Amino acid sequence: MPWIILLVSAVFEAVWATALGASDGLSVLVPSLVFFVALALSMIGLGWATRHIPIGTAYAVWVGVGAALTVTYAILTGDESVSVGKVVFIVGIIAAVVGLKLVPSGKDVPEPDAGRTTVERG
Repeated sequence: MPWIILLVSAVFEAVWATALGASDGLSVLVPSLVFFVALALSMIGLGWATRHIPIGTAYAVWVGVGAALTVTYAILTGDESVSVGKVVFIVGIIAAVVGLKLVPSGKDVPEPDAGRTTVERG
């Protein structure tokens, strides 16, 4: 579940980044509102995911997926030109994200209440 939340948060990162671009410096109401809502959801999800995934891995995945989606969306909507180089590097970002998921982290983040007794939890 933490990885799913992290990926959904990365999608919200792409949404807020795209909305920020459309907001014209936060001067257009609807894209500005989308920006703030997506930003909050993205950060909440990232924060929750880091309770279960090491911060370095979680942040790299969050940024990588968000950046790849943002550029891909901009290319698909015609806001940004497509080139072989961009496609190669987007694929590289995704490959790196998959690699981070596949390699052992070396240290698992324990569950927040792991090792605590019922009395200690309150």
